[in-house]
Amino acid sequence: MTDIATLMAALAPKEGVNPTHLKGVHVFRGSQYGARGPMCYSQGMLFVGQGKKRLYLDEQTFDYDSQNALVMTVPLPVECETFASPDEPVLVLMVDIDLVQLNHIIRLMDEHNQIPKNLNESRQSGYFVTPTTEELDCSVFRLLQALQSPLEAKVMGEALVLELLYRLLESPNAAPLYALSLSHTRLSRVEKALSYIHRHYGESVEVDTLAGLVNMSPSAFHRCFKEVTASSPIQYLKKIRLTRAKELLQAQRLKVKDVASQVGYESSAQFSREFKRYFDQSPGDCARQ
Repeated sequence: MTDIATLMAALAPKEGVNPTHLKGVHVFRGSQYGARGPMCYSQGMLFVGQGKKRLYLDEQTFDYDSQNALVMTVPLPVECETFASPDEPVLVLMVDIDLVQLNHIIRLMDEHNQIPKNLNESRQSGYFVTPTTEELDCSVFRLLQALQSPLEAKVMGEALVLELLYRLLESPNAAPLYALSLSHTRLSRVEKALSYIHRHYGESVEVDTLAGLVNMSPSAFHRCFKEVTASSPIQYLKKIRLTRAKELLQAQRLKVKDVASQVGYESSAQFSREFKRYFDQSPGDCARQ
């Protein structure tokens, strides 16, 4: 193990997502190969200490590993494949993006005339992969060291997360991060609509309502939404509903019809069909599993 992987392993004694002493920061451990399957990634920064993950989004495929960090500027439903084994588990530091912190850094960079002049709106998708650098690895290492101690995490944690954000803003692929902070960019508008979807996915959500929320015509909103998320608004909403349904089925003993209703389906039969098509198993099998 590298030093970074060793520190991550100490923070992740259990399989799956492990909380740390700092809010919004988790460490994931996976000790088995995970076949390609659907899941939803939250808005955040992901740094791999060991192993590799492969994402499938629309018709694109990309890896993130110890040499490549992944930044999700918006929450995205994707398909993921995990490369790991009991002898070499995959270890991932997951850090939520705090928009208050992001806005603070970008405001300071603007005061010092350090915001890049060539930010290309066409590059502002909902994610980017960036090669890790020595400076970025050092920032990750210092944060992991601080997380070993509840006191150090409380004293230095937020400052070290700020440092991570700043290092990522220095990367050549960071245009989507700037767009998330700057007003009236396509990505910041879509992010506002996504926040609405995640709050109201159990209700009736209309595309016209989302477009009006961000002051765009329905056709322009549909086009921008697809550019950022690689899904149409209706496809995205369906994926979020089904992902939340899977979480409910696995965490609580609820009837399928009750879960269907909670995530916005009027017909439990339609819910079951779409769930099986998306996850390749029925809701009942998922609950029993």
